[in-house]
Amino acid sequence: MSGGAARYRLEPARRVAGEIAVPGDKSISHRALMLGGIAEGRTEITGFLPGEDCHATLGALRAMGVTVEQHTATRLSVHGVGTQGLSAPARVLDMGNSGTAMRLFMGLLAGQRFGATLAGDASLTRRPMERVAQPLRAMGAVIATRDGKPPVAITGAPLVAIDYELPVPSAQVKSAILLAGLYASGTTRVTEPAPTRDHTERMLRGFGVAVQRHGPVAQVEGGQRLAATRIEVPGDISSAAFFLVAACLAADGAFVLRNVGVNPTRTGVLDILRLMGADIRIENARESGGEPSADLVVRASTLRGIRIPEALVPLAIDEFPVLFIAAAAAQGTTELRGAGELRVKETDRLAVMADGLGRLGVRHELLPDGIRIEGGPIGGGTIDSGGDHRIAMAFAVASLRAAGPLEILDVANVATSFPDFVPLARAAGLAIS
Repeated sequence: MSGGAARYRLEPARRVAGEIAVPGDKSISHRALMLGGIAEGRTEITGFLPGEDCHATLGALRAMGVTVEQHTATRLSVHGVGTQGLSAPARVLDMGNSGTAMRLFMGLLAGQRFGATLAGDASLTRRPMERVAQPLRAMGAVIATRDGKPPVAITGAPLVAIDYELPVPSAQVKSAILLAGLYASGTTRVTEPAPTRDHTERMLRGFGVAVQRHGPVAQVEGGQRLAATRIEVPGDISSAAFFLVAACLAADGAFVLRNVGVNPTRTGVLDILRLMGADIRIENARESGGEPSADLVVRASTLRGIRIPEALVPLAIDEFPVLFIAAAAAQGTTELRGAGELRVKETDRLAVMADGLGRLGVRHELLPDGIRIEGGPIGGGTIDSGGDHRIAMAFAVASLRAAGPLEILDVANVATSFPDFVPLARAAGLAIS
């Protein structure tokens, strides 16, 4: 979806209250569809995220012969065709704005018996794909990119297992290699320099695949079959993050987020906010399909600036836009380093966030691999989100501390991950239109 002329207008607000349930986890929804598509039997998915990114994955699977019944917006049945049952698509597979869908499909399609081309919108076409293509080529895949970026043309080929050391932490690259490993002869091993989200490993196990973990090494034996299962998708902590920060800044009493995924490879945002002094409690912890979830109870807190531990960066990589808003509202200076990955997201998130903070009068220093933010007054003004859904939502949260009205441009891509953001934000107390 193009950013177009859509915009948010926000008046300053001073409190949020109540309880909400955020949409299903996007990362888990993508993987549930993909693995359900190559499993044997019918996989039932509840809590699915009905955003545009996940519908891109759904459309691609249907184009390759997988039948998916959508009973409601969030409940689906996937009739798997087995690892060898996908068929050649008659058209280019449009990944929309989804880097996750494109990179994981690269791994899934590398060992098929047919060719396919993956394309996307203008934002996705600027994102690097060689970091995935290179290890897949080492396995025998035939992949062509356009100057390292989409579209990506894949010609299915026999694959052999590799031992691969990730040069930088990346769950998407790791996942693509492990998915290709299902089609490779031998045992594929991926070594991580730092922990990244492990949804792929957990879900593969849920489908009956033996995935081994030895310290920083994840490995999978080729030729395994997947058995259909039932998956309950928890709420997405990346979506919850906007309301976590909002509640830290302005909760009137206890603000509750129900059924949020708390996979330990995704909870860096909780750790960082707690280091800043946030009052966040985890209640009603439970587990479904190998994925832990819980209710998060948040109270208003006086946040303080910190130096963010680099070990937490891969565990909070998608949440930094709104964490920058928390830093702008905190007492003292917050410094982030080791986050160069933010420059190759939907936008250069370091540069676009720095520009927006500057427009609101927030003192900051942009660093090559991070940013330094000095907490203090936040003014009103107009922000260009660059078509980045997480940046648009982050600056909406800034209205809780803004001295004047905010206008946020180019917000239509919020529908890729959080189609109900505006009504939930209004229900919580933001003055957004």
